[in-house]
Amino acid sequence: MDVITMESKAYQELVDKINSIAEFIAERNDEPVIDIEEEWVDSYEVCTFLNISQRTLQRLRTKRLIAYSLISGKTYYTIAEIKRVLSERLIRTNEGAIQNLIDNHKTYAQQRRIAKKDK
Repeated sequence: MDVITMESKAYQELVDKINSIAEFIAERNDEPVIDIEEEWVDSYEVCTFLNISQRTLQRLRTKRLIAYSLISGKTYYTIAEIKRVLSERLIRTNEGAIQNLIDNHKTYAQQRRIAKKDK
């Protein structure tokens, strides 16, 4: 077994660096890696940010043109599904609508995470 000696100042600098790395890793682990394509948005978000009516979404569901999930009486869609519907031109909306939906959903989700942590 080898014994390594070092000055206390050098040792303290090493410990400080290790602690700063550990803090950085701990901070990064708190932020979940999110695949935006798999995020779920509700009907209100879809209608508001794509500028479409609730009835339009209802027609798409009735005709089985859009995949959705019902949870506690609320209807949810994945971002990937909304993109697919837009690419197939089943919904007419402006070019920036999907990005507007994604940006606003990220803001909304971040606010919910903060509120959840505060509880």
